[in-house]
Amino acid sequence: MSQARKYHTQQVHYLDATLNFDSGVVTVGTAPAGAILLKPISGASVNVAFNAGTNNFIDIGTTANDDLYGTDLAGGTIAMVPLDEAVTQVLAADTTFTATYAQTGTAASAGSARIIIAYIP
Repeated sequence: MSQARKYHTQQVHYLDATLNFDSGVVTVGTAPAGAILLKPISGASVNVAFNAGTNNFIDIGTTANDDLYGTDLAGGTIAMVPLDEAVTQVLAADTTFTATYAQTGTAASAGSARIIIAYIP
């Protein structure tokens, strides 16, 4: 797990991790307290469509609430799917982000997404 990051130059910071159909829960990384989450450019960049029989959902949240920022994001189509929850964009404490592939129906045999969390410290 990475530590909260802050670069010395003025730039958008980001965390990213790969979520595969067989990954389980993936830790994306930790953003620092006071950071402003850039929700429109954060989310799941699906590059190989997930192919479970019924639902191919991706949840993005924290260690305390696994779908706090993204609930049932569509993983069955190649696309950039932004975070969708109406929660505060200012992080009150160092926040560890997680991503989970939540499938139903016949088990998936394919699927991969890059989970991106963009923020300004």
